[in-house]
Amino acid sequence: MNINQDQILFEEIMPGGWNRSHILKAGTALRITDLEGGANVSAIFYNARNTTERYNMPDTLKAQFISCIAKGCVCYSDMGRVLVSVIDDSCGWHDTISGVSNAMTNQRKYGLNPYQEARNNYYRNGLDSLLLELAKHGLGKRDLVAPVNFFTKIGVDQEGNMAHVPGNSKPGDYVDLQAEMDILVVLCSCPHPLDPNPEYAPKPVKLTVWRSAIVPEANPCRSYCPQNERGFVNTAEYRL
Repeated sequence: MNINQDQILFEEIMPGGWNRSHILKAGTALRITDLEGGANVSAIFYNARNTTERYNMPDTLKAQFISCIAKGCVCYSDMGRVLVSVIDDSCGWHDTISGVSNAMTNQRKYGLNPYQEARNNYYRNGLDSLLLELAKHGLGKRDLVAPVNFFTKIGVDQEGNMAHVPGNSKPGDYVDLQAEMDILVVLCSCPHPLDPNPEYAPKPVKLTVWRSAIVPEANPCRSYCPQNERGFVNTAEYRL
């Protein structure tokens, strides 16, 4: 999907390992672009008016009969409403089932590199990064839910073992997320916990907020499955 320059409201580079949050207004979209390939961006979505309503991974997967996020899918809240719709996606698979790194997984994989010694080059982990960003909005541990890990593909074998699939995202791959209500989006770009790279090497991404303004009636995600039709109706009634 092409974005005209006059549609862009805000744009910045988020370095690898960092965290960001933004109130995304209904009818605007966030494009996340993997600049170098192999990025991982963990994301959680909340109703900006009432943050007790937030992204619900189980409902998102079972309502659409999916195990990953891709173009045409939506992210549901725990109230059965559509928070964001994936209006475009060049990657094709975004992990929903494997969570984020924490201080212990980082230490086991990369060793110690604390802030007291490394300052801003310390090894950040996904859990603490998300909590740090949530705190800016008066939220904490009780508000954490399973995230979407954009650009990451996790394979599952017959025995239930999960493994990181390399090469899922190439340089320049992107995903476009349109807000279907006013939402708070919380992001971090720490390495995925199942990434086999023994070196701490988080990748930067570009964040672009733009006026997409695809009306709900014309949104291609609406016809992805019958439940999405109902989800868009629920969301429209809430926005009245």
